[in-house]
Amino acid sequence: MTYTVKEIFYTLQGEGANTGRPAVFCRFAGCNLWSGIERDRTNAICQFCDTDFVWNSTTDVGKFNSPVALAQAVADAWSQKVGGTPLVVCTGGEPLLQLDETLIRAFHARGFEVAVETNGTLPAPDGIDWICVSPKANSKLVLKEGHEIKLVFPQEGAMPEVFESFEFKNLYLQPMDGLAQKENTRQAIEYCKAHPRWRLSVQVHKIVGIR
Repeated sequence: MTYTVKEIFYTLQGEGANTGRPAVFCRFAGCNLWSGIERDRTNAICQFCDTDFVWNSTTDVGKFNSPVALAQAVADAWSQKVGGTPLVVCTGGEPLLQLDETLIRAFHARGFEVAVETNGTLPAPDGIDWICVSPKANSKLVLKEGHEIKLVFPQEGAMPEVFESFEFKNLYLQPMDGLAQKENTRQAIEYCKAHPRWRLSVQVHKIVGIR
């Protein structure tokens, strides 16, 4: 399998339960809920994505023809760090279009814990250490268990109570970015206060100015 990767970079996780933890982000190109092309946004299932995941052959990291090569590129981004358990966050776009068991094993062979941030519309391969699902309204959720739900809020047709019966250890509301972010944040805070199973997740990386 050839893995198409938009970017690989070392930073701190800025959202959810692992906020503040150092990690290498491996952003895969492509998504099954939006093409990533702006003219297609209004007809996409997911219309609020704030990430560039469209492959550009002249500027992006590259295509990897083996899991070993991609795992080594991720390991190179962690090299020279002192202490701590290496973490790779597989994201996108939609990483489960490409992440497979052979790549997970290659990451593990280099000492990495493997996390994934997914829209939950595809099954997850075995071996992932941390599964974070961010459901999108009007999509069919097939991944109904994991470590964390991070629900962008509010979404018409994706109210938090829909997901409370699923098998997730942590439930997070993340205010939708954009022109209404202040009001969305207020609503998320009020919802969490009224429904204490849910916690607030803010995009710390944007607040402190890191990737």
